Amino acid sequence: MTHIPASVETCAWGFFDAARAPVATIRSGESVTIDTVSGGPEALPGPGFDVPPELLDIHARSERPVLGHILTGPVAVEGARPGTMLQIDIEDVSLRTDWGYNAMRPLAGILPQDVPERRMLNIPLDREAMTGRLPWGLDLPLNPFFGVMGVAPPREWGLISSIEPRKHGGNLDLKELVAGTTLYLPVWAEGALFSVGDGHGAQGDGEVCVTAIETALRGTFRLTARPDMTGTAPLAETPTHWITIGLGPDLDTCAEDATRAMIHLVRDRAGLDWADAFTLLSLAGDLRITQAVNGCKGVHMMLAKSLLG
Repeated sequence: MTHIPASVETCAWGFFDAARAPVATIRSGESVTIDTVSGGPEALPGPGFDVPPELLDIHARSERPVLGHILTGPVAVEGARPGTMLQIDIEDVSLRTDWGYNAMRPLAGILPQDVPERRMLNIPLDREAMTGRLPWGLDLPLNPFFGVMGVAPPREWGLISSIEPRKHGGNLDLKELVAGTTLYLPVWAEGALFSVGDGHGAQGDGEVCVTAIETALRGTFRLTARPDMTGTAPLAETPTHWITIGLGPDLDTCAEDATRAMIHLVRDRAGLDWADAFTLLSLAGDLRITQAVNGCKGVHMMLAKSLLG
């Protein structure tokens, strides 16, 4: 299995760009293990914690053309063509270190006018108990996932920040995407060019203060070209639920798009007409705020697979 470590050579700090050359190429259906790191120099903990040496090297030597996350990749997938979909089966997610951080700052988050000053918390992580120790003594259960999983955006977009989620995926911050789940992304460039980063130890829906428990993760992904699938927005599934995702400048638009996408999925998979599908979603579909703090906001709808027969 291909293993891609995080390094100056394999990471892009802050951006997606279809012009970025792949750091590896794999066959469709193969698995790849990818290491990630998170945070700038201001996020580093004090003595006694396990700081990945590659994070320090990235701080010292990597270019940072825009603000954003440290992303490992991209990985090219043979047979992934524009106009189709890439299937990302998340086979495993694990912690790489014993600390994470949470930060807030004025003029950011869902309450931008309410934050009086910058705050940076370093949070010890217990990898055996899978908990994070918060400053007031709470041991918060961890449920690690990657906040950013994306393919290259359309080439005409050029270099774009990783902060805003868009139709190529990116900073989705969808906490349901843990090990054992699947993400589908529209392909916009030859080979798809998959990148990943923004490791989270734990996050609430909305990520309201603008960060989660940000940490270094290792993920194993099976990447499969899906020429039989088309779409223009991310789609996901867990063992029990389908998840449609709406992305846009306001939560109303996001909710509308997630609902329309789920109506389409229900009609396709259950054979219901439009009105019956809409009724089912009103009775059993759950709209949730994915994140509300990254400029381009996100809403996802969840529907139990068991309801589709």
